[in-house]
Amino acid sequence: MTEPTTAGETGLPEVVEGHLYDYPKYYDLVYGSDWKAEFDFLEDVFEKHTDRVVERLFEPACGTGRLMIKFAKVGYDVGGNDLNPHAVEFCNDRLERHGFPRSAVVADMADFTLEKPVDACFNMINSFRHLPTEKAAESHLRCVANALAPGGLYVLGLHLTPTKGNRITDEAWPARRGNLAVVSTMWSEWIDLKKRQEHVGMRFDVYTPTTHLRIVDDMTYRTYQAKQMQKLLGRVDELELVETYDFSYDVTDPIEIVADTEDTVFVLRKIGK
Repeated sequence: MTEPTTAGETGLPEVVEGHLYDYPKYYDLVYGSDWKAEFDFLEDVFEKHTDRVVERLFEPACGTGRLMIKFAKVGYDVGGNDLNPHAVEFCNDRLERHGFPRSAVVADMADFTLEKPVDACFNMINSFRHLPTEKAAESHLRCVANALAPGGLYVLGLHLTPTKGNRITDEAWPARRGNLAVVSTMWSEWIDLKKRQEHVGMRFDVYTPTTHLRIVDDMTYRTYQAKQMQKLLGRVDELELVETYDFSYDVTDPIEIVADTEDTVFVLRKIGK
């Protein structure tokens, strides 16, 4: 698939090849703009699916902490980790500006421990698929299980690879704050179901009144068909699957995974009392 173009472009942008995660200001503008639906959904999940009073939260692969700051502002104790130091610094700087501890750390979401258990963890937008192997994915789930208090929840969102119908091959999200606008575009370049890899292209088109910057990146995601995901979850005995939703984020409308299901949110609960 060829790289998409942005509608309405005029002139030639300045093009930079680099990691999108190294530009947390632009990343946060795009992916933080629709925080409210996820925030409300998570609070509804906490209310519905555990008897615990949810006070302490942890976000593996937290990036810029777009949800961490929102939860901190309403009284939750938040923490997170991410491999990208630019994103972690952005997250901590914002937390500190608002009077909260610098509670994000640079760490691997497949190899971490917490000093104190938390009531819930969340990973909402496909970051789980960055884990390159089944071993890494299982290690991540075990790290989360060890981090959760008994009855604690892990809310995990990702795109499954459908076994029927046409899968989504490109998506775009625009966002604006004042004179700064960013359009994020992602497209699938190829998929290898045997190797369980999907290679995607990504770009940010960054606009100000006088400039147009284009940041181009690519990455490889691990693929998960429904049975593969179910098999993985089944190997982590400490976590039980309690419900499944889609990206409409409606706790009154759980879904059944079928052959053409893609957008999926798994709600997992730590076994024990």
